[in-house]
Amino acid sequence: MKLKVLSLVAGAIALTLTATSFAVHAQTASPSPILLAQTPQRERGPWKDLGLTDAQKTQIQTIRRDSRTKIEAVFTPEQKAKLEAAKQARRAEWQARKAQGQTGQGQRQPGQHNGGKKGDFAGLNLSEIQKNQIKQIRESEKQQIQAVFTPEQLQKLEQFRQNRQQRNPG
Repeated sequence: MKLKVLSLVAGAIALTLTATSFAVHAQTASPSPILLAQTPQRERGPWKDLGLTDAQKTQIQTIRRDSRTKIEAVFTPEQKAKLEAAKQARRAEWQARKAQGQTGQGQRQPGQHNGGKKGDFAGLNLSEIQKNQIKQIRESEKQQIQAVFTPEQLQKLEQFRQNRQQRNPG
């Protein structure tokens, strides 16, 4: 009788250990596309390899937020309304794809354009003065962000740019 109980306990322990290792393995699998899509852009691509400190990340976020505010100030009320409508349409499209279980940008139908920022700006009919103002704001933003980087981080970023140009000439 003791032998049966002992073998049952040993079997239960073996089964538990086996099931636990499968559960641990399932949790360490590669991240889902949803998690990748939620990762901020600055955390992907060259940004993840730069080793930015939390202070640098905060500075860059502040610079970008300020630039976005300055750019929005360049628009007329009509252009702001068009831009807001484009944002709402993009948000609705994203929610529709999410409801269908599609994630990422690869799920778009042929002929569908990416309603990103550049696409939104194209429909605003910006004047040459506005285009120049936005160009100056973006150039200033770029210089301010570069001032946040260490020389080593700037070197890594430049290497990434050179590698990308070699892969995608033109």
